Amino acid sequence: MSAWETVIGLEIHVQLATKTKIFSSASTAVGAEPNSHASLVDLAMPGTLPVLNREAVNMAVKFGLAVGAEINRHSAFERKNYFYPDLPKGYQTTQLAEPIVGAGSVELILDDGSRKTVRIHHAHLEEDAGKSLHEDFHGMTGIDLNRAGTPLIEVVTEPDMRSAEEAVAFARALHSLVTAIGICDGEMSQGSLRFDVNVSVRRKGEEKLGTRTETKNLNSFRFMEMAIKKEVERQIDILEDGGSITQETRLFNGDTGVSRSMRSKEDANDYRYFPCPDLLPVMLSEEQIIELKNSLPELPAQRLGRFAQQYSLSDYDARILSSDLATSDYFEAVAELSGDAKLAANWIMGELTARLNAEEKSISECPMSAPDLAELIARLKDNTISSKIAKQVFEACWNGEGSPDQVIEARGLKQVSDSGELQKMVNKIIAENATQAEAYRAADEAKRKKMFGFFVGQAMKASQGKANPQQINELLMKALNS
Repeated sequence: MSAWETVIGLEIHVQLATKTKIFSSASTAVGAEPNSHASLVDLAMPGTLPVLNREAVNMAVKFGLAVGAEINRHSAFERKNYFYPDLPKGYQTTQLAEPIVGAGSVELILDDGSRKTVRIHHAHLEEDAGKSLHEDFHGMTGIDLNRAGTPLIEVVTEPDMRSAEEAVAFARALHSLVTAIGICDGEMSQGSLRFDVNVSVRRKGEEKLGTRTETKNLNSFRFMEMAIKKEVERQIDILEDGGSITQETRLFNGDTGVSRSMRSKEDANDYRYFPCPDLLPVMLSEEQIIELKNSLPELPAQRLGRFAQQYSLSDYDARILSSDLATSDYFEAVAELSGDAKLAANWIMGELTARLNAEEKSISECPMSAPDLAELIARLKDNTISSKIAKQVFEACWNGEGSPDQVIEARGLKQVSDSGELQKMVNKIIAENATQAEAYRAADEAKRKKMFGFFVGQAMKASQGKANPQQINELLMKALNS
């Protein structure tokens, strides 16, 4: 594969977080009974006319401003004609020649710390189609039009990415951006963010792009990485065997890892685009754009810089903790309540993230609330519990046994810090292990370090892990060296 270069471009469907659809007053809420959120406009009943949702326009402009793109003061809707059961009108209302958002860019920070800029070609407004349901019907397909007419922006990148890792880094950056500015909830499992991946390969050193394929509707970062790597291998195998790549649309099943051809790839003229006669052009004033720009919240790149400075975090820690809004909010709440940003960062990036990954949960589904994690950190800082006991408390809180204070009290986990009690424990341990104590005193410095761990272990065993580690170390050292 070292003789080949991968070229990747993405088309991302971002479902806008409006309460109603782009051309009707029907609700965009998910989870309703099939076809209960489909108005006469969505059903394409004769005599109905679309009315553009102003908030969808505002959200598209916010996205453009956030990626430093040109905002087109004049944009227009067109009809993209194709027949499919979940598209009652027989066409999709979208933008082609005059999109609302022009060229922009997103800067990535890759895992090795290097930076890469991915150019945005444009982003346009359009309506979503309905959904075909196959699993509940034997030999038939059901159609749910609740999603039909849901507002989207389709973000189209330039073919600037050169590996699956870069494509995933861009996808994560875009997810972070659209959730930070509040235009999308980012729930990929619900279809709020869907990625179409255009992949081609070419011999290294060649300038001409190879024939591309498009793998549609990838709704997880892991599936995207898998799909790209599989498609790259498939194309290289075909070319090295003397074959040629067919321009086509493909599907990828993340559960089985199987990729298959869906249909030959259409060109724009296959859709017979023409201006939508039912919708006027969208005209934006300079005042509107300035007002929307001033309403933008802190962007991920700005948040990253603030985290590094305000909380004295390393570049890596700041990047991870500022990567998405939910994680950022959780971290800041724990840091503020506990008064220790470094410990908050360590626990979130360590124990918490490990458990979330193991159970395939997002931070928004975390059983451990930010106040509870802050309380756990506070008990570590005031020496109520040791680091070892803290992990037991975390486990209990995660499993729903109560707050850290409740768990510590119920299980009797409070750290023993009474110097008199600890001294008695140390005296008893040395008396019961007199031979080892004499061997320790007779040993050189290097051997003593190894032997000291035995006595610490005995103390922790005797105290059931509750002894204050710092105090017990000091008392043991003093007793053994006397």
